[in-house]
Amino acid sequence: MRLTRMVEEKLGILSTQGKVIGSLYRSMGQEGTAVGSAFALEPEMGDVAAPILRDLGAVLTMGGTPTEVFQQYMAKNGPTRGRELNIHFGAPERNFIGPVSMLGEMIPLMCGIALGFKMRKQPGVALCYIGDGGSSTGPTHEGLNLAAVLDLPFILIIENNGYAYSTPTERQSRLTRFSDRALAYGIPGVTVDGNDVVAVWEATREAADRARRGEGPTLIESVTFRMKGHAQHDNQAYVPIEDIEEWGAKDPIVRHERLLLETGMASLGDIDAMVSDIHAALDVAVAEAEATPMPEGSTALLDVFENSVAERKPWLAPIS
Repeated sequence: MRLTRMVEEKLGILSTQGKVIGSLYRSMGQEGTAVGSAFALEPEMGDVAAPILRDLGAVLTMGGTPTEVFQQYMAKNGPTRGRELNIHFGAPERNFIGPVSMLGEMIPLMCGIALGFKMRKQPGVALCYIGDGGSSTGPTHEGLNLAAVLDLPFILIIENNGYAYSTPTERQSRLTRFSDRALAYGIPGVTVDGNDVVAVWEATREAADRARRGEGPTLIESVTFRMKGHAQHDNQAYVPIEDIEEWGAKDPIVRHERLLLETGMASLGDIDAMVSDIHAALDVAVAEAEATPMPEGSTALLDVFENSVAERKPWLAPIS
């Protein structure tokens, strides 16, 4: 969680320096949801996740590197060679899939991966994220209904951060608990404190265990808050200041550090040393990203169509 926040803080500096191409998106306040859920997965069992805009923590937990993130934001010759920006990149060999911008569309795609696990009798679980606003789109319903009907090993986490861009939750849904939607699909629905990383881990682990037992999908609503605007250009003027103050007191990083200190699992010295190590590592990562050349225009169409999918995506291999 600290790494996630510090990467984004470094990106804020780079953006001010004019080195970030396009918009900068922050997950400040939501790190507990992304990290806790991704940490609950078992990559060695084939589990796959599909992080979206506020899930940099999941990308880093599953093996994405700060250098790759900086390269993406600078449009350098990194994971997508300048074709995409921010965290719009995937690494199937590290068990996370790059997102698409049409919200909800990743849910049917991840259901397809879950279906592959089931057909091959593999133990893998597919985890997908969606925001409270994106959960109102058609593909969300279609994908979740498919997962329920076919009893797929699938987990959907709705990150309820109170706003769909600038639209408050009460203006886009009559529900007060998004987990209640699970009733319509006949699957379990759980609401969890998204700023409690341990609670998120426990809910996701339980859902994954359930999926591995062949008991189908789970819908998890993670209640959290976006402490910054939709993107760097958004001053968040539509959010009442008292809400920002209330949620600021629930900061997931501060809460977890307090837990570590109270239980004796870490000391202030341990935490300070960790932060110092991250600072040093990020200085190296920024230098590596800045030294990376911009992509050549002649490479623009390379790998747009991938033919050797079975080599890099084992869950798409032919069924024997």
